Amino acid sequence: MKQDFVIANLRASAAGTFAAMRRRLVSSGAMALLLVTPALPQNAVLQEKLASVQQSIAANKQKLLQYQWIETMQLTLNGDAKPAKQSSCRYGPDGQVQKTPIGVAQQPSGGRLKQRVVAKKTAEMQDYIKDVTGVLAMYVPPDAQKMQMAFQAGKASFNPVPGAMNLIFTDYAQAGDRMTLTFDTTAKKITSLSVNTYMGQAKDVVTLQVQMASLPDGTNYVQQTILNATAKKLVVTTTNASYQKL
Repeated sequence: MKQDFVIANLRASAAGTFAAMRRRLVSSGAMALLLVTPALPQNAVLQEKLASVQQSIAANKQKLLQYQWIETMQLTLNGDAKPAKQSSCRYGPDGQVQKTPIGVAQQPSGGRLKQRVVAKKTAEMQDYIKDVTGVLAMYVPPDAQKMQMAFQAGKASFNPVPGAMNLIFTDYAQAGDRMTLTFDTTAKKITSLSVNTYMGQAKDVVTLQVQMASLPDGTNYVQQTILNATAKKLVVTTTNASYQKL
């Protein structure tokens, strides 16, 4: 009898413990559901705002296909301003910007030694320009597919500001980068971009500031970009102007 009494107590205790555990699990599950549920509408709002930006980018690019313009690139290396380079730009059949240099490159004067020095510096500048162009192409103009991928990876967010909103993307084009896009919610246009990234190696930090403007017909375009590569002591200012319809 005593043994049966002990067994009954053990069974009752186990049943009580199981019931308590079940209540805790149900309670924690409900709490987790409460924590997760608010995020769903937030993601839906973010997706809606992102879609608005993507539509604006796509529509604006179709307008830009009708234009040609002049790009002026000014490099400053170690505080020394280099001669500005100009190119005539337009979109090609592949949807990429085609650039045609304006002006004829001057042949270096002086003896062979001086010519070799000038040729070496010219080659270095061309390498810098190639690197800078590569960085700019990753962020300007913003890419709708990259933004969507960042959103799906949970690496996109937004915050409203007066008359506009900021969309923030991390790991957008390179691991560890950050791009902030400011979008005018009334005019439905991008007004500026701010990028923290790197050129070559992650230690070679690069900041990029992009200012947008509008043509008389409302077409949005990149008015100016300022790229600052602190480690390389390089500042590159690119200005776009003289837009004309083809």
